Amino acid sequence: MKTSLEQITPVKKKLTVEIEAAEVDRRLAGAYRKVGKRAKIPGFRPGKIPKALLKRYFGDQVTDEVARNLINETFPRALEETKILPIGTPLLEKGSLEEGGVFTYSAEMEVRPEFEVKDYEGLEVQKEKITVSERDVMDRLEEIRRGRGRLKDIVEDRPVRDGDYVVINYRGFEGDEALEDIQAENFMIRVGSGDFHPEFESSLVGLEKGRSARFQVRFEESFRHSGLAGKEVRFEVEVLDIKEMEIPELDDEFAKSLDGEFPDLEALKNKVHKSITEEEERRTEQDLKRRILDRIGANVDIALPDTLVETEVMYAVQNVQQSLARSGSSLDKAGLTEAKLREDFRPSAEKRVKDLLILGQIARQENISVSDDEVEERIENMAAEMGQDPEMLKKYYEARDLKGSLADRILEEKTLNYLVEHAKITEVEKGQLNQEETTEEEKR
Repeated sequence: MKTSLEQITPVKKKLTVEIEAAEVDRRLAGAYRKVGKRAKIPGFRPGKIPKALLKRYFGDQVTDEVARNLINETFPRALEETKILPIGTPLLEKGSLEEGGVFTYSAEMEVRPEFEVKDYEGLEVQKEKITVSERDVMDRLEEIRRGRGRLKDIVEDRPVRDGDYVVINYRGFEGDEALEDIQAENFMIRVGSGDFHPEFESSLVGLEKGRSARFQVRFEESFRHSGLAGKEVRFEVEVLDIKEMEIPELDDEFAKSLDGEFPDLEALKNKVHKSITEEEERRTEQDLKRRILDRIGANVDIALPDTLVETEVMYAVQNVQQSLARSGSSLDKAGLTEAKLREDFRPSAEKRVKDLLILGQIARQENISVSDDEVEERIENMAAEMGQDPEMLKKYYEARDLKGSLADRILEEKTLNYLVEHAKITEVEKGQLNQEETTEEEKR
């Protein structure tokens, strides 16, 4: 077997494999003997059929089988010999296979770019100090109170006001044409939440129960619903009901009502403070890692394997589709298209692939690796967090061949931690990070 390698692009190579004529003849002879033993041709006994007749009846079948077997056996060896790690499925192209002739086939495949990462240690970066104010705690407590609130009919006879929950029927029109996807019955909206559109919601203020109204809303080009983006829509709205949220008082009794976990309001406040602090620690750590990686990536210019980018795009689109499906919606109902989503997600997918390639290369340069024990330990930790049997979770990961992807995630984490450990970090006050970085950029 002879192999040759051609570099097509920085992320695409063509591997050509040549099988000697003697090996081809040996394989063909064996294949014809095997076929001859079981073939049935009128006038001939099995095993006594002339080779010329076997070729006429079974030649294509035999050559296809021999070629397939040769490729299956030699291709892994050729990859090992040339030290190629293909990404995705190689594109195979095989030549003709004939007695007395050399059999040649080629495989075009994407590969990871070959590059070296430099100057990733000792980076000077800033990190926000973690500060949790009384206001932060009170805002979170307000969210908890609202989550425990109950909707009730308004007592007094009054029109809609800001903060009300209004049940409406509505239809949207562009000119005189009704927009089929822009209509709903018994639709509840919280006025002032911005969940629908601020202009739409403010137009409901002052309307009374049982009354109808018409008003225009101009939607921004960037509006999340592509069926409304950039349009001026006339709405016909009927107010069916007006409700308001009854929110419990923030006191010891409220704290005790939360699953009996807190003896008084002070204990609840302490828990909320701790929870926000932990969230801030995770946020600032993730932000620090992102900015370190951005700094490194700014000095790395590499070609990206399209297979990896397309995989990231596919995952992002699937996440949107699954999220919509869980809420009973779909791309069509949300005014989205797969083509537009793919276009929107591609820049972030390219960034993600570049980051992963950089981290993978740094891991190789620093001999950072993940052991089987580390993967097992991670699965055990996840099982403990989810209250599951560790052995059952291990079997789940093994059955779905997920241990490899888990090891990749652990390697990514270890490499990012290495970069943080070898960075020069300066803490700045909360809210000053962007201002400080802007100042530094202007200095340079």
